[in-house]
Amino acid sequence: MPGNRARRPSQPRMMTDPIVQFTALLEEATRSGEPEPTAMALATTDASGAPAVRMVLLKHVDARGFVFYTNLESPKAADLAANPRAALCFYWNLIGRQVRISGLTERVSDAEADAYFATRPRLSQLGAWASKQSRPMRGYYDLEQACAAFALRFHIGAVPRPPFWSGYRVVPDRIEFWKLKPFRRHERVLHVRENGQWSEQWLYP
Repeated sequence: MPGNRARRPSQPRMMTDPIVQFTALLEEATRSGEPEPTAMALATTDASGAPAVRMVLLKHVDARGFVFYTNLESPKAADLAANPRAALCFYWNLIGRQVRISGLTERVSDAEADAYFATRPRLSQLGAWASKQSRPMRGYYDLEQACAAFALRFHIGAVPRPPFWSGYRVVPDRIEFWKLKPFRRHERVLHVRENGQWSEQWLYP
């Protein structure tokens, strides 16, 4: 009789590695036509604890973490020197997903920074040399003049990476996935890494 059949023990739900899950979502957001799928909000705090947030672009992600590049004399770099913890937030409106990430930051290697810098368009390479990021200038012409000066300096040769320009890797210990649902009954799942292992926890929206 069907009612007398022994029930099979329920199988535990397999947890997807959060980095693998993020990569799949990034690919989905890219296919959806999201204008800037790699854009992410980067939050830092300075030595006094004052927060700052700005948009940057994700340039690489793997099991080690999330990489972005910047001027090492910028306010964000000063913040990370004072407090190496940072938070990231991705929001992809077209697929109704958000991902929040936090963890310690570390500088990428010179070899990684050199390899990425070599892939940038030449005008972006010159801009990295010309920009005194976040410092005052008299007007936009100052930037154009500086770019022209470095174009003359490097002429038609390769543009090397400036010594004050490199990347940071956010090594995640918390990754939260949010999924849009009707009537604000959204899905939230938090992944926490301890001792190299990820655990999963559902959260109320």
